[in-house]
Amino acid sequence: MKRRDFIEFLGYSALTVASSQLLISCSNLKKQKLGPIKGIKPNAEDKLVLADGFEWRRVISWGDKISAGDTFGFNNDYLNYVSVPENKDEYLLWANHEYVGPSRTIMGLEKRTKDNIDTELKSVGGSIVHIYKDGDLWKYKENSGYNRRIDGFTPIKFSNKRKIKGSQTAMGTLANCAGGKTPWGTILTCEENYQFHYGDRKFGEEKISKAYDEWNKFYPHPPEHYGWVVEVNPLNGDATKLVELGRFAHECATVVESKEGLVVYSGDDKKFEHIYKFVSDSKVNLNSGTLYVADIKKGKWLPLDVEKDQRLKDKFKTQENVLVYTREAAKVVGATPLDRPEDIEINPINGDVVFTLTNNNKNDNHHGKICKISEKGNYTTDDFIYEELLIGGENSGFSCPDNLGFDPFGNLWFASDISGSKMNKGIYKSFGNNGLFLVPASGPQKGEVIQIASAPIDAEFTGICFAPDGKSLLLSVQHPGETSKSQAELSSNWPFGHGNIPRSSVVQISGDFFKV
Repeated sequence: MKRRDFIEFLGYSALTVASSQLLISCSNLKKQKLGPIKGIKPNAEDKLVLADGFEWRRVISWGDKISAGDTFGFNNDYLNYVSVPENKDEYLLWANHEYVGPSRTIMGLEKRTKDNIDTELKSVGGSIVHIYKDGDLWKYKENSGYNRRIDGFTPIKFSNKRKIKGSQTAMGTLANCAGGKTPWGTILTCEENYQFHYGDRKFGEEKISKAYDEWNKFYPHPPEHYGWVVEVNPLNGDATKLVELGRFAHECATVVESKEGLVVYSGDDKKFEHIYKFVSDSKVNLNSGTLYVADIKKGKWLPLDVEKDQRLKDKFKTQENVLVYTREAAKVVGATPLDRPEDIEINPINGDVVFTLTNNNKNDNHHGKICKISEKGNYTTDDFIYEELLIGGENSGFSCPDNLGFDPFGNLWFASDISGSKMNKGIYKSFGNNGLFLVPASGPQKGEVIQIASAPIDAEFTGICFAPDGKSLLLSVQHPGETSKSQAELSSNWPFGHGNIPRSSVVQISGDFFKV
C-alpha cells in the first residue's frame, strides 16, 4: 500500500474533524514538531530495545507489594487511570491481569492442586495502584489506602439484578485483556478467553467443553458467569458484570461519548468471530440499550434484539438468552466472521473506528490487518463503511497487530502479538520479537510505520496508555519468558537480568518525542 493511501486512510491528509459526532475535536490535540525518527530493526534480544531518543523505566512488576495483603498481579495488560479526588495531580492506575497459562512454569504451579489454582485465581483480575510523579518518573505508593486487588475470588454482581444460571453474583473476574473508561470515571475491564478456565457450552446444552486450566475441578462455576465486560469503580473497588453488553471473548470496550449518545465498541478475539457495538439508552450509565453486531459485507449494524428479529425469538425466546449466548445469536442474524477482532480505538482526528484483525491461519491471514469503520452520520447509526488498507507482512514490516492507541498528538501507536511458540520461526522469523510501532500524524514521516521498540523474549507489549501529563507512555510488558521449560531453564530473565525469573511489568517510556 502506498504511504499516501495510508495517510488518507487514517485521516491524516487534513487535520479536521469530518463530522460533529465527537464531543472532542482536533483543537484538543497537542501540536507537535517532529524531526526524523530512526526506527529500530527487528531483533531477538532479551531486552526492551528502544529507538534512539527514547528511554524506559520500570514502574511496577508482578509480585510487588501494593498493600499489607496484596501484590501486583500476573501478566498485566490494559492500563488506564482516574484522578485521586483529594489530589488531582495523583492518580489511580488500573491494570488488567489476563492469565497464567504457559507461564505457570515460572510460578511453579504446574500441578493442578487446589492450592496452586487458588494462587492463580488470586493472580488474575486487576490491580488498582496509587501513582504519582516524582520528577520525571511515575512511581506508586505502596501503602495507599486506595491500593487493592480485584481477582478471581472477588464476588461481583450482575447488572440489573439479573440471575445468570441461578445466581445474581459471580465468583471473580478473569482473562482480563483490554478495556475502556466511562465518562463518569469507571473502568471497563474485559473478560476474554474465559473458556480456558471454566470451559464453555452452547445454548440449550448441558455439556461443558474441557477447561485447559481446570479451575472448575475445584470451583465448578457455570461458564456463563464469565465472558463479560466488568465495570469497576477504582475509588472503592465496586464491580458489576454488564450483561447488556453481551457475553463473548471481549478484547476491549471502547467508549465513545458523542452528541447523539454513548456507544461502546468491542471485538470478539477468536477466529471467525465478530465486532459489536452497544448503544446505551443513557449518557450516565450502561444499564440498558441495544447491542449490535457488524455485517461487514453490507455495512450494517444488526440489532441483537428478540423483539426486532423473529429468528432470534424463535431460537432464544428471551433477550437474556441472546445476551448470554451472544456468539450464537450473532450467527443467527448473519454477522460477518472476522480474523480475530482485537483492539478498537477512535481516531481523534476524524472520528473513525480503527481496529485490528490479528490473524487467522485458517483464512490464510497469517500477518493480520489494521482496518476501520466510518459510521455514516453518527455513532448510533445503523450504516457504516468498512475499509482494510494496512496489511501485515514483510513489506509492511510488522505482523499480527493487536493493541492500539492514539497519543495526545493524534499519532497512531500499535503493538504486535506473535505467539511465543511461533516467534522467530518460519514465516515470522524476519519480524524478531514482538514490537511497538508508531504512525506519525504530522512531520516528514507522516503516515509511515516506524518500529519504536522491541519486547524481551516471548513477551508482547499491551495496554498502550499515555500518562496523565502526556509526557510519557505507560506500557505493559506481558508474559516475558512464557516458553520457559522450567524455573531452571528460563527463556527470559527480563527485567532484572541473569539469574532472575522474568516478571511482567508496567514500564514508562519517555523522550523528546513527547515534548510539545
